[in-house]
Amino acid sequence: MKILFMGTPDYAAVTLDRLIKAGHNICGVFAQPDKPFGRKRVLTPPPVKQLAQENGISVYQPESFKDGSAFEIIKELAPELIVVVAYGKILPREVLDFPRLGCINAHASLLPKYRGAAPIQWAIINGEEKTGVTIQYMDSGIDTGDIIEAVETKIGADETAEELFERLSLISADLTLKVIDDITEGKASRTPQNHKEATHVAIIKKEMAQIDFSKTASEVHNAVRGFYSWPCAFFFLNGKRIKVTKAKVYGSTNEKSGTVIDNTDKFIIACGNGTAIEIVSVIPEGAKPMSAASMLKGNSVPIGTVIGE
Repeated sequence: MKILFMGTPDYAAVTLDRLIKAGHNICGVFAQPDKPFGRKRVLTPPPVKQLAQENGISVYQPESFKDGSAFEIIKELAPELIVVVAYGKILPREVLDFPRLGCINAHASLLPKYRGAAPIQWAIINGEEKTGVTIQYMDSGIDTGDIIEAVETKIGADETAEELFERLSLISADLTLKVIDDITEGKASRTPQNHKEATHVAIIKKEMAQIDFSKTASEVHNAVRGFYSWPCAFFFLNGKRIKVTKAKVYGSTNEKSGTVIDNTDKFIIACGNGTAIEIVSVIPEGAKPMSAASMLKGNSVPIGTVIGE
């Protein structure tokens, strides 16, 4: 069976690697265009492209599908199945209808919850206790297709988005291979989604990661986990951005939210609803990662200081 793979980041590369090692016939790979990376803005190919080239697979990086040139490539490749994992582009109807066996997508949530971008981060930010991977037949909507199979997994109490990305990428790869086998054998199931239960999530933007200490300590803790390692939760202190890489729920307080209530061996800040958060590790603007205690040694933050004022 000829498979056309579409994906871009590390997360997708895990599945492509498994497909290659399993001996599947990958007739081509579509990935997002190369993008500038790092301080020097060096044009860098995405992980899926790098992996494909290392294995001698042709790579295509259309800017869009609007002019029909991408579809001409697909017709020439003549895939029987298109497998999509974190590609980042919406496929037009003509592409969805082309493969004999359809187009499948591995989405990192338990559909119909968390349709759209960044489902992994938002599941943590919103305090979900579980998530998973859903393989769906693609249709013209965003993550609205019939479900083939899903796998559920618990989210660890302190698990970060980065850690969950890594776990789900492996689950996604395993499930995708199983579903491809089922499709090949003609035994893949097809269950319509309950659209009334659908939830949608937005693309993560840097400004979303600013910590709102009026929220409870649990919510702040979830934000720190969910925004790690990009864009990283932050607050401003003396005009400088302080990224928070680790925090934990501390206890209760009667102080106004945002108030520094301990600055000795621990950095404790009051949060909403009488709760408090301990800032454990940080990346101060212009500095290297360090413990919050180390930051306090070189920067006086008096008790009673209100973050955000």
